[in-house]
This record gives sequence, structure tokens and C-alpha cells, in this order.
Amino acid sequence: MGKYKILISRTAEKAINKIPKSCLTKILAAISALSFDPFPDGHRKLKGYDDIYRIRVQNYRIIYEVFTKEIIIKILKVGHRKDVYRN
Repeated sequence: MGKYKILISRTAEKAINKIPKSCLTKILAAISALSFDPFPDGHRKLKGYDDIYRIRVQNYRIIYEVFTKEIIIKILKVGHRKDVYRN
């Protein structure tokens, strides 16, 4: 499997900038690891959506969409578990 290109939405980028430094390194490491394995252990498909998944990093969630034909992963949201699923 080839290396996936990672795109980060503006919403996710703003949220990443607000995350405390203590968790930020683990979150960025998890995002970069998605480029090699878009379906790591512990990933979950979100109900009601096609090709949208989430992974856990401590108390934070990374919600992303996988485009397998284009070999792209788009990071949609990053946030604390209590807030990330709200619109």
C-alpha cells in the first residue's frame, strides 16, 4: 500500500492550534502515522457516514475521511472527546 497524502481542514487546523502542548505531540504523531496505515488498531467507522473514521489519542479524537482511490486522507476535526462530535 502506498503512502497516503494527508490534508488538514481549516477547522481541524484551528483546533490543533488550541490543543495543550502535552497532548499535541502525540496527536501530531498519530496524524502522521495515518499516512502509512489509514486503519490503525482502535479506529472506528462513524455511523451514518461512508469512509469517515475516528481514532483516539488520550482524551482527544481525530476524525478523518479516507479516499482510497486518490490515496488521500483528509483530517476533518480534532478535538476533546466531549466536544468533537457536536456540530
